[in-house]
Amino acid sequence: MQPDERYVIGMDSSTQSVKAIAWTADGTPRAEGRAAHVISTPHPLHAEQDAEDWWTAAAAALSSLMQKIDPARVDGIAISNQRETMVLLDENRKPLAPATLWLDRRAQDVVPVLAQELGAERLHAISGKPIDVIPCVNRLRYYREHQPELLDQAAQILSVHDFLTMKLTGTAQASWTSGDPFGILDIENKVWSREILDHLAIAPEKLPALHRPGTKIGRITPAAAAATGLLPGTPVYAGGGDGNCAGLGVNAISPGVVYLNLGTAVVGGCWSATPALSRFWRTLVSPDGDGYLLESCQRGGAYFVNWLIDTFAGGRTNPAIFESLEAEASGLGVGSGGVTALSYLMGCMDPHWDKNARAGFVGLGPETGMAHLYRAGMEAITLEFNRSLAEMRRTGVIATRIFVIGGGAGSRLWRQMVADASGLPVIRSLSNEASALGSGMSAAVGAGWYPDFHAAANAMSRLAEEVEPDPTAADAWARLSHRQANLYYAVRDLDLDRQRM
Repeated sequence: MQPDERYVIGMDSSTQSVKAIAWTADGTPRAEGRAAHVISTPHPLHAEQDAEDWWTAAAAALSSLMQKIDPARVDGIAISNQRETMVLLDENRKPLAPATLWLDRRAQDVVPVLAQELGAERLHAISGKPIDVIPCVNRLRYYREHQPELLDQAAQILSVHDFLTMKLTGTAQASWTSGDPFGILDIENKVWSREILDHLAIAPEKLPALHRPGTKIGRITPAAAAATGLLPGTPVYAGGGDGNCAGLGVNAISPGVVYLNLGTAVVGGCWSATPALSRFWRTLVSPDGDGYLLESCQRGGAYFVNWLIDTFAGGRTNPAIFESLEAEASGLGVGSGGVTALSYLMGCMDPHWDKNARAGFVGLGPETGMAHLYRAGMEAITLEFNRSLAEMRRTGVIATRIFVIGGGAGSRLWRQMVADASGLPVIRSLSNEASALGSGMSAAVGAGWYPDFHAAANAMSRLAEEVEPDPTAADAWARLSHRQANLYYAVRDLDLDRQRM
């Protein structure tokens, strides 16, 4: 540490944990604190958390961090939050019920109902989100039908960002990108949609005020200071959704830059000046507030590969399993020896938006081994992303390079697959905590370290090695993409045949 070094804190409150990281002006993670979250699944369709646990974990992570740095050197804090997650509070700011997570599917039967009531195209146009069970708007519609007393008694409806801001500053505040994933934000006008709220009979006053990312939204209260170790009066700045912040963390706020998170869910996309709509992506407010992010999302993502290893290859507890599979899979070539995978283990988001979609493998023979399945799974995930990216490019979106983050980015084989399938160079980010870095950038802009988000991202994003595409592999990837894309329809039709039996 330098004697005069200053810090901003980017705190990422994700599904399973909270990470509070102190960032320097050049994007170096100087110190961090972590604490775990617990997910409750009292019903197969329910995924819940106690919102008070968000605060307990956040306070623990911040307290741990503050033991490693001087709180007087902290110029501000911003929050990145797990998206599509909400809690309803009573007049005393206490949860009326457990918070529901983005994994929650209790509203799956009302999704088509709401789409019919308001019009699927109209909902898509207002919110930027194709019809799917994940956005919170569907759970609000579920409550209106099945538990109307919850909505009527609720004094506040908050995201994780808003709830933690309330705990830190005394007042719940939202950013454009923490509110965006609810599915009730008018993404063009950056306001809560009265059309949707009126339909749900929800007063707009139940939602928190919305702010551009980087706006100062409060200061640490004495009570929050005692719980976290931060100094009273430390500024709090608007952050936003973790996916949005991750895009910022790899500097994907300019034409040409594509981001790809090879994590449990595989999420990727690029910046657009206009809120272009398609079934191939979700349209989000850009993390700097200017323009939009077009984001593809595979709910299963790398979870599919991990499931495959845990179920059929002895599990990930063997530290050599990935190294062994990578070496063998690298020698198989494009197409995995004729094995083709469908990775919809958790249903499908773009482009089919089919919650009943299933996973599968075809083309197995006596020579097929785990390496074939492993490679075929990564090929499928790569191609799902690449088809969305290709559709974005067909609409005029510029894409010149891909920045990758997440656990899968550690695979040289996977990075080469992405480069070869897309025809674009792939660069690995040095920080796998891109969401926390993105929220740190929001605090840096708010604190005046940089004049704007572009300057902050240029200074604080840090990159590692680059993989160039192999142009001779392009035709093989195109043929594989055609075959792999058609597999969905074959499996779907088989499923329909079973339903008719």
